[in-house]
Amino acid sequence: MTQTALDPAEPRLAHFPVTFFATVMGLAGLTLALHLAETRFGWGHGASTLALWVTIADFVGVALLFALKALRHPGAIAGEWNHPVKLAFFPAISISLMLIATALRADFGQAALVVWSVGAALQAVLFLSVISGWIGRRPFQPMHISPAWFIPAVGNVVAPVAGVSLGFVELSWLFFATGLVFWIVLLTLVMNRLIFHDPLPGRLYPTLVILIAPPAVGFLAWLQLNGGQLDAFARILYYAGITFAGIVAMQGPAIARLPFALSWWALSFPIAALTIATLRYGALAGSGAHDLLGGALLALLLAVVLGLIARTALAATRGEICRPE
Repeated sequence: MTQTALDPAEPRLAHFPVTFFATVMGLAGLTLALHLAETRFGWGHGASTLALWVTIADFVGVALLFALKALRHPGAIAGEWNHPVKLAFFPAISISLMLIATALRADFGQAALVVWSVGAALQAVLFLSVISGWIGRRPFQPMHISPAWFIPAVGNVVAPVAGVSLGFVELSWLFFATGLVFWIVLLTLVMNRLIFHDPLPGRLYPTLVILIAPPAVGFLAWLQLNGGQLDAFARILYYAGITFAGIVAMQGPAIARLPFALSWWALSFPIAALTIATLRYGALAGSGAHDLLGGALLALLLAVVLGLIARTALAATRGEICRPE
């Protein structure tokens, strides 16, 4: 009897995508945004605590299924690693760990230290491996580039957000410098792709929202590295994120018309990053306008994440995910 006959779910497992880790990034971003809003406005921490445990549960579940896929279907993992789009999603694993560590930092310092250390080490390995894969694979063409390629660079910029307070100052500078330089390089390549080549395919169109994440996360990282000072460079990063948000908002109607796919989870973390950045900016600048904008973005983020959870559950019951592409 074959393995598939023993386990009818086995074919679905073979198509369990690495992009599922984007769900963890979105939930972790929501957790951090809720915690900051609760602190900023004097709310209790019940919502962010619940969101944290949901995020951890999601990471554990996704990681276990992905590990099981790696054991039973190593060829499928290799196929994703050689895929020009899915390759960029592998660092979502390490980013998820570092975001969870950031959320744990306030109440579980030792656990945050361990989780961040594992995530940072994995991020370094995955970042170097992905970049090496891009350089060494001639079949990759300009049409394969998408905003998802920012994910490995964003992972580096995430590291200082918790790394500085955990005592890894120089290592955080290393991650930040690497992420910033590669963001600039990749931004040039991505904009060239978007302007001078064919439009992004429907499944990848929601990844346009990822344009917001690097400057928004960079702003948060810079505040950690710069002692919380709202200097000129911090303002440049923050308002670059606002500008990209405006560009993406113009594409909102086109995105809304697309059929659901897991790539829609790309909407969640960038909105979360901009929400957190806006609330931090409002607190440092004493700006009521930024507080209002941060509250509006938090409401949008909640609506987006809850909608994505509902739509993912519906797609799962209909058998629309974990299928061959």
